[in-house]
Amino acid sequence: MNKIIIAIDGFSSTGKSTIAKQLAKALNYVYVDTGAMYRAITYFAIENQLIGSEFFDSDKLVSRLDEINITFQFNEELGFAEVYLNDKNIEKEIRTLKVSKYVSPVAAISEVRQKLVQQQQLMGIDKGIVMDGRDIGTVVFPDAELKVFMTASAETRAKRRYKELLDRGHNLVYEDVLENVTTRDRIDSTREDSPLVKAEGAVEIDNSDLTIEAQIEMLLNLVNDMQ
Repeated sequence: MNKIIIAIDGFSSTGKSTIAKQLAKALNYVYVDTGAMYRAITYFAIENQLIGSEFFDSDKLVSRLDEINITFQFNEELGFAEVYLNDKNIEKEIRTLKVSKYVSPVAAISEVRQKLVQQQQLMGIDKGIVMDGRDIGTVVFPDAELKVFMTASAETRAKRRYKELLDRGHNLVYEDVLENVTTRDRIDSTREDSPLVKAEGAVEIDNSDLTIEAQIEMLLNLVNDMQ
C-alpha cells in the first residue's frame, strides 16, 4: 500500500490533533502537530516578554527566530510525541489559554510561517505523514493526496476546549474560552499570509455531532478508497 500525505486543516478546537494523532497511529504514519509549533514560538515570545495584553514586539521576535529550535520527541508512556523548545519539554506549557490567546497574532507573521513551513515540508518528503494545522492543504502540501477540512460551531468548540482545560486543572470561565475561539477564528480567517480556508479538493467534515470513532472510521474509508 503506497504511503500518502494526509493534510488536515480546520478551525481551532475542532479536535484536529486528536483525530490526526489517532489516524496516524492506525495507519502507522508519522504525526505532526503544526499548531504545537506555532504555540512553541508563542511560548518563546511570552517567556521573553515580547508579547502581552497591550504589546507585541513582532520585529524583535522575528530578529530572534534563529534562537528557536523546535523538535518532537516520542513519549512511549503517553503514546505520542511531545514538543520541545531548545531541548526543553514544553508540552504542558503550550496548552494553556494564555498561549492560545496570543498564538494567532504570532502565527500571522510571515517570517514565522516561512520558517515553520520549510520545516514542515521537509518532514513530508518520504510521505506516510498526517499533518494538521491551518494551511497544510493550501500552503504546506497543496498536492497532498488527501485533504480534509474540519469544522464545528463556535459554541461546540468552546465547550470542548473549556472541558479540556478544566480537566487539566485550569481555573477559567466558559465565556473567556468562547471569546478566545471566536477571536482566533477571525484572525486566522482574515490574516494576510496563508489565511485559514478550505483547500481545493478538501473533504469537509462537520464534527459537531460526530464521535471520535466515527471520524476515524470516515477518514480510514477515505484513505482505503484511494488505494
